[in-house]
Amino acid sequence: MKRLCCLFGVFCVLALLYSCGNDPKFDQDLLSGKWQQETLFEKYLSDGTGFTWDESDDVTEDEAQKFEWTLEDNELVQIHIMEMGGKVPKRYKVTELTSNSLKYRDKFEKSYAFKKVD
Repeated sequence: MKRLCCLFGVFCVLALLYSCGNDPKFDQDLLSGKWQQETLFEKYLSDGTGFTWDESDDVTEDEAQKFEWTLEDNELVQIHIMEMGGKVPKRYKVTELTSNSLKYRDKFEKSYAFKKVD
């Protein structure tokens, strides 16, 4: 019985280690540029800052909301900087990032699919 418990413990540790290593890793250099999903735009600069705007809300790039971003493995974090000084973090799981395509989803499973336009 003692041996069975030890084997079960080893199995649990190995399963945990294996599951931690399965998240895809994406190259953050591919994120730089201007991305579009219909009327929604996001622009990522290589210095970790960016902007977002939605033309359906009659907002232009000049009026865009600023954010800071990081991409680690498949976790994209945008920290939106509000005009009144507040910061609002948003976390996403990246599912695809190529030189022309960016796809991610939020914690509510809402998916976003962007194409690079610049």
